[in-house]
Amino acid sequence: MQRIYDFLKAANTYYLATTEGDQPRVRPFGTIDIFDGRLTIQTGLVKDVAKQMLANPKVEICAMNGGKWIRVEAKAVLDERVEAQEHLLAAYPSLQAMYKPGDGNTAVFALTEGKAVISSFTEAPVEICF
Repeated sequence: MQRIYDFLKAANTYYLATTEGDQPRVRPFGTIDIFDGRLTIQTGLVKDVAKQMLANPKVEICAMNGGKWIRVEAKAVLDERVEAQEHLLAAYPSLQAMYKPGDGNTAVFALTEGKAVISSFTEAPVEICF
């Protein structure tokens, strides 16, 4: 799990895919954290992406960094604990102007039942299950 976190953190931006009905939706994201032994991401509950993950928790993430890329498939499970919100927002001070722990909008999703594959054109793929 640490290797997935390190890759996504170093990439700075990753792309999160969700579905809306039968339509895929992809958007750039930047938050990644480890809280209570799980990878977590953050968004606002009022956003479509949160509504999509609540309706269908299957997500995929893709990012590139240094000639390698990562694909992560997982279930995104809402973690409603204020402590999870505090932990993630502490790691991203720039978000604190828009989100506050316990504000009813800040949403932290834990990535569970997942698998990541780190690939490149020059090395064998590395698979990490979590």
